[in-house]
Amino acid sequence: MPKEKETTRVVAAVIEREGRLLLCRRPAGKRHAGLWELPGGKLLPGESIPDAARRELAEELAVEVLAVGELLCEVPDPGSPFVVEFYPVEIAGEPVALEHEALLWVRPEELAGMDLAPSDRAFVEEHGQTRTNTD
Repeated sequence: MPKEKETTRVVAAVIEREGRLLLCRRPAGKRHAGLWELPGGKLLPGESIPDAARRELAEELAVEVLAVGELLCEVPDPGSPFVVEFYPVEIAGEPVALEHEALLWVRPEELAGMDLAPSDRAFVEEHGQTRTNTD
């Protein structure tokens, strides 16, 4: 049997506030530089989804994670070992772009016109304007 390719799990936080979703622009020198994405990052070995979300969002945005909901979907990142898992996340604090070029709050209907990273584009196409509250 062919050997399965190693995959790296990535958590993507779907953060909604007042009907808008938080997007972050990838910095120069990184994969998908200049494209918009939902914030998050790679899981460390043995790390849970809530722990990864807390660590990544503290590092990237200086916010506190209050709640992480159920998995919305997972999307392989084309041409890489990454599998991006999208979760609704509730945060406290005002996000600051510590590792991204910019942050933007957008209405779900604006997502179609954004330059999104491939996995984020697939998520938007699958979930459209679905509300993702953790309630």
